[in-house]
Amino acid sequence: MSKSIYLDYQATTPLAPEVFVAMEPWLKDNFWNPHSAHNGGRKAAAAVEAARAQVAALLPPGGRVIFTGSATEAINLAIKGCGLPVSARASEHAAVLDCVEYFGGEVLAVGNDGLASPLPFAEGGREGLICTMLVNNEIGTIQPIAKIAASVHADGSLLLCDAVQGFGRISIPDGPDMIAISAHKIHGPKGIGALWVRDGVELAPLLHGGGQEQGLRSGTLSPALCVGFGSAAALAERQMAQDAKHVSRLWDRATELFVEWTVNGSIAHRYKGNLNIRRDGIDVGRLMSECRDVLFSAGSACASGSGRPSHVLRAIGLSDAQAKSSIRLGFGRYTTLEEIGLAASLINKAAERQLA
Repeated sequence: MSKSIYLDYQATTPLAPEVFVAMEPWLKDNFWNPHSAHNGGRKAAAAVEAARAQVAALLPPGGRVIFTGSATEAINLAIKGCGLPVSARASEHAAVLDCVEYFGGEVLAVGNDGLASPLPFAEGGREGLICTMLVNNEIGTIQPIAKIAASVHADGSLLLCDAVQGFGRISIPDGPDMIAISAHKIHGPKGIGALWVRDGVELAPLLHGGGQEQGLRSGTLSPALCVGFGSAAALAERQMAQDAKHVSRLWDRATELFVEWTVNGSIAHRYKGNLNIRRDGIDVGRLMSECRDVLFSAGSACASGSGRPSHVLRAIGLSDAQAKSSIRLGFGRYTTLEEIGLAASLINKAAERQLA
């Protein structure tokens, strides 16, 4: 093959050409510090605020956007900044679960389809912070965030929604008190995320220093990264319906071609740009080696190389052997039907050779 087929959209997405064009002036001539008071600084600050508005347009009303260096930082700011006891489902991202463990919080079970129950989480009316992912990064399950938010608020608790895999791809439901997002999952640049905070929710800063970024995130903002995030968000808003139709077609084709495989997680409540499948007896490491021109994953990129079975797949009831025979195919805006067909042919042939 002369060109690799990229099927790892949950790990990161290709930078949109329109985003590169928007960022380029801020990487070359417009080098000013957005916190400076002179004319150049004011121009940079205006670009940052325009980008903030573009990102906010995809989020619920009644809140503010705080730029961070990543979604992981946004999650840490939310959990550590609110100072409340924290709970999360066992299928959450490591950025959440590691914070829960650090604070001695509660890790709750999840169903075999990956769905969390929208029942009250806190026991005895204890106020706390509940963390729930909108779209799971490994199995694509979409959680009933609005229902969960209602039950969480009935207990007097707050809801943090990790919307990294859903932002720009599906509509963000109203209800969360904080929402963590990232630019590089929506064809924007790496190195920038954001935390949306509902009006009235108070946080303590995670980083101390000059008090930039609304007193919650000290450090000089990168206008180029902010502009890239804003441009990617605006593009996603314009193309969301078109992208969804395209991804649905890719999903339909992929599921036709991987008929010998079992889908992990819910099929009905799922973002269709994520296909997590397993086939008993497959050595995924060998499969990836034999299909090196198809860039796919055995799970979260954050846990890649650990050798441990996916905590998400174990949380939905899979055995270690089943988890280790699973692969994740992620596709989106720039994936073609032809690429899905070729990738499926290569993966299936390699799997058959193993099983033979």
